[in-house]
Amino acid sequence: MTMTPQAISAANASPYQPRRVPRAFGQTATAPDQAGMLDMPQTPGRPEDRPAAVELRVPPEITPGPYRIGIADVLLLATTAPVTEAEALSGILAAQNRRQGYTVQDDGTIAIPNTGRVRVAGLTVEDAEAAVFQALVASEMDPTFSLEIAEFNSKRVSVGGAVGRPALVPITLQPLRLGEALQLAGGVVAPDQDYASIRLFRDGTLYQIPLTDFFTSARLQRIALTDGDAVYVDTSYELDRAQQYFADQLALVQADTAARANVLDQLETEFTIRRAQLEEERQNFVALTELDALERDYVYRAGELVRQSRLALPYGRMANLADAIYAEGGFDNARGNPSQIYLLRGFGTTGGVRAYHLDARNPGNLILATQMQLRPNDFIFIEEQPITKWNRVVSQFVPSLFNQAASLSTGL
Repeated sequence: MTMTPQAISAANASPYQPRRVPRAFGQTATAPDQAGMLDMPQTPGRPEDRPAAVELRVPPEITPGPYRIGIADVLLLATTAPVTEAEALSGILAAQNRRQGYTVQDDGTIAIPNTGRVRVAGLTVEDAEAAVFQALVASEMDPTFSLEIAEFNSKRVSVGGAVGRPALVPITLQPLRLGEALQLAGGVVAPDQDYASIRLFRDGTLYQIPLTDFFTSARLQRIALTDGDAVYVDTSYELDRAQQYFADQLALVQADTAARANVLDQLETEFTIRRAQLEEERQNFVALTELDALERDYVYRAGELVRQSRLALPYGRMANLADAIYAEGGFDNARGNPSQIYLLRGFGTTGGVRAYHLDARNPGNLILATQMQLRPNDFIFIEEQPITKWNRVVSQFVPSLFNQAASLSTGL
């Protein structure tokens, strides 16, 4: 196959990921996180009557999806079956108060009389209606009904601290916003709002919003809450706590010099250990490479080259045909035939071989050699010049003639 841009593009499409050097070659020995310990407190002053300004840390924005029914939610299923007003009222009360009937149970189902259990946990209201419809049809009952959520008990947000009524606020069909949750808990009752904050715990991370920022920003008031969030209005700054903090600072200053020296020693030791570990990993890799003890990808060079050899493909990048031709002394100009350069590549599982032919007599074709990527076990072969072939025939034939002549003269 002649090596053309189209043929090269098809050959390069075969998947291959070059091997990579160990991570130790891309790392540096950095100091551990204990560096922050060097910032020890300096000479203490008098305790402040006010704390420092609270930093604003807003939780990442979330997009509430449609409400999904959960365990302990109460569903109200209204059918066209004739019932008295007392029976209807009794049915609703039973579902609400005795956690049976249409309360979503621990297995995620509701029990419908004469129909059986229908799994609704994790479904939207629309999906739950479809599930109930199929259950009624399968039970040969009138599938005319309406379904709504009577109580939202599965998804809640806790609100506490300096609020009127600490509470568990349910999440309903409409997204629950931070401002709404605080209002449902009786509103903020902080005596000094300048130094109060709203702290939001979510998935193990603490976020905080200064109360003054909250009241002046509609965006902060509309932060969407999700199931499991905990909101706490914090106004716990007190003078006795400040005094205790001041005493703690005095104790830290007394140990300042010793602590700094100790931390510096620890940092230096840690840095030395990490640097030695990286160096050892690198030296081990180099040694294993020199011993040919690591798995490598190779191509093979034969024919009229200065040195025929097995050539290891590089780490972390693609090699090309030009790399293989000109490696280790390159092309033998005296004996090699530039018009007969071949790259042989196996393909498939049947042992088939595909040969790509490059005619390098035209220097412009050498660009193709830089575009042809190599793959493991490729075989690069350069044929000999016709005159080289003739010279080799003569060099083998002439000595045999002299030997024959010498034998005949000796026999005479």
